[in-house]
Amino acid sequence: MEKLITEIAERIIAGGSITQEEAVRLSDAQGCELYDLFRAASRVKEHFVGNEVHLCSIINAKSGRCAENCAFCAQSAHHTTDAPVYPLVQEEQMVECAKTAETNGSACFGIITSGTTVKGQELEQILAALRRIRKETSILPSCSLGIIDEETALKLKDAGMDTYHHNLETAESFFPNICTTHEYREDVDTVRAVKKAGVKVCSGGIFGMGESAAQRVEMAFTLKELDVDSVPMNFLNPIEGTRLEGARNITAQECLKTIAIYRLILPNKRITICGGREKNLRDLQSWIFFAGANGTMIGNYLTTAGRNVDTDLTMFSDLGLTTVMCAH
Repeated sequence: MEKLITEIAERIIAGGSITQEEAVRLSDAQGCELYDLFRAASRVKEHFVGNEVHLCSIINAKSGRCAENCAFCAQSAHHTTDAPVYPLVQEEQMVECAKTAETNGSACFGIITSGTTVKGQELEQILAALRRIRKETSILPSCSLGIIDEETALKLKDAGMDTYHHNLETAESFFPNICTTHEYREDVDTVRAVKKAGVKVCSGGIFGMGESAAQRVEMAFTLKELDVDSVPMNFLNPIEGTRLEGARNITAQECLKTIAIYRLILPNKRITICGGREKNLRDLQSWIFFAGANGTMIGNYLTTAGRNVDTDLTMFSDLGLTTVMCAH
């Protein structure tokens, strides 16, 4: 395994790539082999994207009552949870949250809404907020508004949106176990429509929902084929009242192993560790950078609290990492 890991890393740094079969085989790495894998991922990361850390923050701009039945989601109308329920927040609140995110050091600020899509007056309100964020801050705004078409992507782009976020959530072969209210191709089509509009795409998924190691690799190669710009990696934090409330499917070492494998598959992409890192990685959170990540979300998530921002900033300083500053 050590020889294979070294050969793959050197091949990638030389301009080659890892095969899907090799990536699945690396999922079997154990013990000291994990350190070899992390070292290889760290080498590839440093070669392609350096050692800067990209920070992002979000606002849960519209919460709950989502018609989709995603098994993990606290905001689904198909589940009974303690997640907050409220309509789209006012423009002023979105702008103020963007300013706070900028003060905390985030380079990207995401406006996230529950539901299948956003249109009409809600879309107009978000467009207005984007224009103000661009005018009043240096932070790069992104949106996650569900399934959209190229026309909507162009409107968002013209208002100042830098990146569109739309997760595939998991592999196509596992998706029917997670969601049956829309088809996987609709998510893929959204990614393609946004890219066609000339907008950067942030797309990833959630790990630990019961998928196999091969299916984790499958999603990575789908993201590679779609040529997304950044990949958010979330680790399931089971929420009471959802279909996955009792799931305990991933360990801290598996989280780190998955990050490393994704770095080898997607050597030049931004890999950002988001939801679930506190619960699943615990004392190993700083290891995400050794395993190949070059970004993380700071502050709170959609329906769960994140780690104290100052604690994260101290972690970056202790590791000698430089954070990417806001810039248009």
